[in-house]
Amino acid sequence: GAAFTPELLENDPENRLLARSGRNRLLGEFIRDQALAVSGLLANKLGGPSVKPYHPPGIYEQLTGGGTTDTYVPGTGEDLFRRSLYTYWKRSVPHPAMLSFGTPFREVCAIQRPRSNTPLQALNLMNDPTYVEASRFLAVRMMESSADTPQRLAFGFRTALARAPRPAEMTILERAHQRSLADFRADPEAAKGLLAVGTKPADPKYDPAELAALASVAGTILCMDETVTKP
Repeated sequence: GAAFTPELLENDPENRLLARSGRNRLLGEFIRDQALAVSGLLANKLGGPSVKPYHPPGIYEQLTGGGTTDTYVPGTGEDLFRRSLYTYWKRSVPHPAMLSFGTPFREVCAIQRPRSNTPLQALNLMNDPTYVEASRFLAVRMMESSADTPQRLAFGFRTALARAPRPAEMTILERAHQRSLADFRADPEAAKGLLAVGTKPADPKYDPAELAALASVAGTILCMDETVTKP
């Protein structure tokens, strides 16, 4: 495992003797697939043609000229939630979100991908429609797991990280939820705006402020270093 004791750290500070395993960030494809999986959105269909998930508008057209056959049209339905393995790839216009996480351009074979942690990755996890929509539907799973708020928060944390939150972490989650809930109760339009991100509509049976508050916490969980790092 990646855990280590003070003795191991003293004897092998640079891990040259492999006293512990390395903690590597997941590949960009895996991070996206993980978010879709924990939210319940991931389509399990195998095989078939490439699909076009969400893509920043305008970038594709700027580089292709924007002709009739050079316009990026995102898919619909389950095409938006297929595994990243099936993402359509144009070498002159690779998927920007994937590039942020070190995915090669594929112009030539890459023996090894670079390892990096950059602000663009965090911004992508916080703002890309893929992750905002995934956080909305993880919030739905949290809401349906229990009527008790702490249990809902613990469920979301456990679903993403495969462990229960520690008391200090639980305190942070509860405070974040309370703050978000107060904000969304005071600004219902902001709640509606968050719940409108993506193509899959929110079920009207849920209270918008409550669902948006849980989605905000779910988004925080999906952005955590431990969530996107292989232990």
